[in-house]
Amino acid sequence: MRREYHEWFSPALGRRMELAVFGEGGARVLLFPTRRARFFDYEHWGVVEALRPKVEGGCLQLYCLDSIDAESLYCAAKHPAERIGRHLQYERYLLGEVLPLTQQLNPHPCLIAAGCSMGAYHAVNLAFRHPHLFAKVLGLSGRYDLTQPMASFRDLFQGYVDEAVYLNTPNRFLANLTDEGYLASLRQMEVTLAVGAEDAFLADNLFLSQLLHGKGIGHQLHVWAGEAHAPPAWQHMVELYL
Repeated sequence: MRREYHEWFSPALGRRMELAVFGEGGARVLLFPTRRARFFDYEHWGVVEALRPKVEGGCLQLYCLDSIDAESLYCAAKHPAERIGRHLQYERYLLGEVLPLTQQLNPHPCLIAAGCSMGAYHAVNLAFRHPHLFAKVLGLSGRYDLTQPMASFRDLFQGYVDEAVYLNTPNRFLANLTDEGYLASLRQMEVTLAVGAEDAFLADNLFLSQLLHGKGIGHQLHVWAGEAHAPPAWQHMVELYL
């Protein structure tokens, strides 16, 4: 399986960023890391290996991304407004730097966003904010409202919600969408969610599924036995759903 390493100084983030690319063609997949994880973790956890047949068969090309969550959404030392501001800089990095790289390396028209745990939030949030760019989104073991505590997982914004936080919270902004053009783009995208029956984020996934149903957005929600919030489960999930 072909592997390429890329790194550059990101103007949007003002820091060096890294990523790994697996494969040479097929649908381009932005694969977002878990909370505070690195671009190489899916490789180390066997998730990339689980996709080897699809990558080597030319069906998928994986872009394993780095995260800046420790500087943004999980940076408790910053005011919540600064956290979401840094997160928006990450979005600019993705749209203005990573996407052009994917198009330069691979002209395939299909773009997919995918991720596990916190990576599922990034994938779903980005795809729902820019649905015209994506053909498919896959969220595994995800949490789609960072403003609500869930079991041992705290509200990342400590009760603070402004327009930027709202517009980066799928389980908030989706409920109030009325723009038919925007909704039409969402309805054309393939949306797949998977979560464990004992996952702390199960109710959040069920709520998102209800919102999608209410907006006429077709999707699949797969509930797995147990918690299913770890690499062994994600290896099987990506085989089935990506």
